[in-house]
Amino acid sequence: MKGATPELLSLLQRKPENIRNICILAHVDHGKTTLADALVASNGIISQRMAGKLRYMDSREDEQLRGITMKSSAISLIYNYKNEEYLINLIDSPGHVDFSSEVSTAVRLCEGAVVVVDVVEGVCPQTHAVLRQAFLENIKPVLVLNKIDRLIVEMKMEPMEAFYHLQQILEQVNLVTNELFTVEAMEKSAVDVDGDNGDLSQMHDWTNLEDEENRNIYFSPDQGNVIFASAYDGWGFSIQDFAVLYASKLGINQEVLQRTLWGDFFLNTKTKRIMKGAQIKAKKPLFVQFVLDNLWSVYDSIFIRRDKEKTEKIVTSLGLKIPPRDMRHSDGRVQLQAVCSQWLPVSSAVLRVVVSKLPSPLALSEERVEKLMCSQMRKFDSLPAETQGLKQSFLNCSASEESPVIVFVSKMLPVDKKMLPQNKQRPLTEAEIAERRRKAKEKMAERAAARNQEQTTEAATQEGDTNEALNPLPEDDPENKEKETDFVFVAFARVFSGTIRKGQKLYVLGPKHDPALISKKIQSGEEIKEVNSIQELSHDDHVTCVTIKELFVFMGRELEGMDHIPAGNILGIGGLEDHILKSATVSSTLMCPAFCDLYFDAAPIVRVAIEPSHTRDMQNLVEGLRLLNQADPCVQVLVQETGEHVIITAGEVHLQRCVDDLRERYAKIDINVSSPIVPFRETIVPPPKTDMVNETISDQRQVIKKDTEDDEIIEPGLVEVNTINGRCTLRIRAVPLPENITQLLEENQNLIKTMSQISKAHGKGRGGLEVQQSVIDSIREFRCQLCKVFKTSGRIWRDAENQIWSFGPKRVGPNVLLNRVRGYDRANVWNCVEQKQWELKLRQYDNSIISGFQIATLAGPLCEEPLRGVCFIIEEWNYIRSSHSISLDEEVHKGEVTEINSCDNPTSVSQAETVSPIQSETDRDGSESETESSDSEIEPSQPRQKEGHSHMSGQLIYCVKEGCRKAFQTRPQRLMVAMYKCNIQATAEVLGKLCGVLGKRFGRVIEDTMMEGSQNFNIKAVLPVVESFGFAEDVRKKTSGLASPQLVFSHWEVLDVDPFWVPTTEEEYTHFGEKADSDNRARHYMNQVRKRKGLKVDEKIVEHAEKQRTLTKMK
Repeated sequence: MKGATPELLSLLQRKPENIRNICILAHVDHGKTTLADALVASNGIISQRMAGKLRYMDSREDEQLRGITMKSSAISLIYNYKNEEYLINLIDSPGHVDFSSEVSTAVRLCEGAVVVVDVVEGVCPQTHAVLRQAFLENIKPVLVLNKIDRLIVEMKMEPMEAFYHLQQILEQVNLVTNELFTVEAMEKSAVDVDGDNGDLSQMHDWTNLEDEENRNIYFSPDQGNVIFASAYDGWGFSIQDFAVLYASKLGINQEVLQRTLWGDFFLNTKTKRIMKGAQIKAKKPLFVQFVLDNLWSVYDSIFIRRDKEKTEKIVTSLGLKIPPRDMRHSDGRVQLQAVCSQWLPVSSAVLRVVVSKLPSPLALSEERVEKLMCSQMRKFDSLPAETQGLKQSFLNCSASEESPVIVFVSKMLPVDKKMLPQNKQRPLTEAEIAERRRKAKEKMAERAAARNQEQTTEAATQEGDTNEALNPLPEDDPENKEKETDFVFVAFARVFSGTIRKGQKLYVLGPKHDPALISKKIQSGEEIKEVNSIQELSHDDHVTCVTIKELFVFMGRELEGMDHIPAGNILGIGGLEDHILKSATVSSTLMCPAFCDLYFDAAPIVRVAIEPSHTRDMQNLVEGLRLLNQADPCVQVLVQETGEHVIITAGEVHLQRCVDDLRERYAKIDINVSSPIVPFRETIVPPPKTDMVNETISDQRQVIKKDTEDDEIIEPGLVEVNTINGRCTLRIRAVPLPENITQLLEENQNLIKTMSQISKAHGKGRGGLEVQQSVIDSIREFRCQLCKVFKTSGRIWRDAENQIWSFGPKRVGPNVLLNRVRGYDRANVWNCVEQKQWELKLRQYDNSIISGFQIATLAGPLCEEPLRGVCFIIEEWNYIRSSHSISLDEEVHKGEVTEINSCDNPTSVSQAETVSPIQSETDRDGSESETESSDSEIEPSQPRQKEGHSHMSGQLIYCVKEGCRKAFQTRPQRLMVAMYKCNIQATAEVLGKLCGVLGKRFGRVIEDTMMEGSQNFNIKAVLPVVESFGFAEDVRKKTSGLASPQLVFSHWEVLDVDPFWVPTTEEEYTHFGEKADSDNRARHYMNQVRKRKGLKVDEKIVEHAEKQRTLTKMK
């Protein structure tokens, strides 16, 4: 088919009913890019012969070298179906787990997806991930069962075996979709029950299949949403193709044949009727008889046995016109591809299903619109009325002038300047060619005249030529040339409403943009500032103004310029690099909400420190990191407290790509990359019952690492600490949290963050924050789950859920601060969702306790890594008045000290300490006094009040921090390592070598199952992240490339070795020796982190001080 021209594209873009926005999703190496090549070749952009070899959508050099896709690329294709032309905006996405963020940016812009599954490898981890992403974004998928040729050539299966194998693969995919649907339906049922006050009779029956049929969540060939293909060989088909072919030959209704061609049906040759029960009656199913047998015979004749006569007979019977060059080719695969690509072209099969089964932009559902417009903690009804009115603009997908322009930018894409339309070489017109010919003739005449005059010497002539050649150079300023980059950022976007045009003035809305606040500003008559870049934004502003300079349509490796693009299309926008960091919403109205955040399946975990090889290049490095952060949707760039520039990536392959981009594209300098900085966690465990040689410990003596005197330690895990001025005493206990509670806290981090935001809003007096009812129900369900787990965990945790003071670190972590101070009945963290808000009765310096806890959990004592699974209990909190001196703080609060902290009863707290929420919020900043009496002081005493308050607040924060650390150190301390879940498919021959590589890196196999119908094993293992670098390369070397691992973060695991362990018993001395110099993994990891952070390391520089000996014989 002829390729798309800008004029034709512009014409088709005005018909949203004929537009399909689709993305190709799959596991790595399942054939996405090969399939995309076949679709691109159908439009004549590349040759059919090069489809599958060129990898047209992989434009990066490292993508071609590695053979994997690393970025999402888009292209616009045209397909003619039933005499109508359709515009298909196709996005090819990566399959490697390190680049799953690119999948998220692609899925957000589409209504449909083509999910590709390798029939040999089956459903892999990334297949699960992409199906989940498609389900969460409410987009409709179709399934392509790819690489069926491997069943014939590699697996040597018979047609009947292949049929049952394909059925199993289809069942596996449907099992995943059913699981996703069931989870969503049960969540909705739980919300319905809560909304009906627990009335089970009103509960929706999610087991009813009506909803499933309406959404068409299952893949079934008879529904037409499954394609059988071999993209490499260029063929593919759906059931409909063969139903049309055999309906006329057999005289059977086409619809009946389409319903029965897949399944347990066979043809009764006597009655010419289709019967059920092929397996029971040992008959060939219709799919085997009419489809697979023919495919197998084609492969057997052309590729396996190379039978020329039968090949010619097949070509003649199918009515194909194969070029003689292909028929004479020595490679049987070329002949096979030439025959199959004409007989059953895969592009026609896929595009026909895409056009007929996947929705257009007009079919955008209300549920998806509300998801896009609202974040999790906000409900749609709470948005302003004008904002809610935009919902209809989404649904209509109108391109009229009255419709507001709404565009979502999912990522910023770096594009070489030479690929821009204005910089591309274009063919010359006849007039331009004639003008150039005339100028050339004039130059030749001038040179001939100069030679005839013989007035200039040869040297002068050379000098004149040199000057003529050098004349253009002064126009280019070398300094400016160095500063200019050879690429520009193009926004990868989708128009949801209106028509975007060149020269149009629009607003760029940041992620924190709130239309309700804008509405209040407009009503109050406040002027909205027009900011021209994100660098000029203040902390309260999230809107910038931009004039659209360039609009593009993506054509794979090229761009086509456009003047305007209507709703429902995918496009590129130039000139937004100063307005967007990673993603944003662009609109013509300020009442448009910012779209909800993208869902990233793999969180970045691998971090490295970057520094320039030469100090003078530091500014270039900073600028390069800024560009890298803008270009990659997943990478995180930050500056640590030590001053190191750090990038955090999703994995080893992602890290290598980011470092290469930084060297060659963004910074263009030599850089030094540190060894990967792997995060650890610190925790405490119950006292062990056995020692290092598995001998029972009689008395539980623990080695306590102390920095101060013993009188502060009351018992293991319990300490009593005082502030520096001696006015406050705290008793803090450290207890390990049960693992199921820690996991529950980690799973609900988003809910905890939401609770913190609600509490903060109430504390600031913003009572107008409306929270979605489903969020409140989720928080209450979370509380009930915590209550159940606490009850089953022992007596020490009785009523602990109502005593939670704070979570940490950063108020969302998996550590808990409990309030068990007698007489201090403060509101707990659940107060934010209670129907009746408690009156906040907070002690003085309440927030100082929380701040000290946050600091303590953010950096533990082992190697200043965050804590995990630790509970700190405040058992006593007493104010003690000094008898011999009065501190500045006491002097300031002289009138209230006797009322608040009586010497006769130091533990009692009167109601005079009660503060308002606003006061408690300002306490944390240390800027205002916390008692009402301080407001009544005379004006000159205010500075002294603030100074005294800050002194006491700072001392209390330090006291709590040191108390928590000391209590932590009196317990058995352990280091926790991050663990990867590793999925590998390997044959039995290399299984032993694979286990050897895992064992060497302290990994372990947790499951190995043999895949049915093959000799391959599906291996699931866990591997420490710190040991994973170079693991994939090591596996490929040891297994000769037969195994390739996929690593994704799984969990945190306790390293059950005490970092400070020394032998104490006779058995331990016998086994480990007096020095115990065998490798202690926990100590090794801890010392590595401490060295990197510049902390003190307790190790010997000279281990063996004997005289050094050489390899020569000593005399």
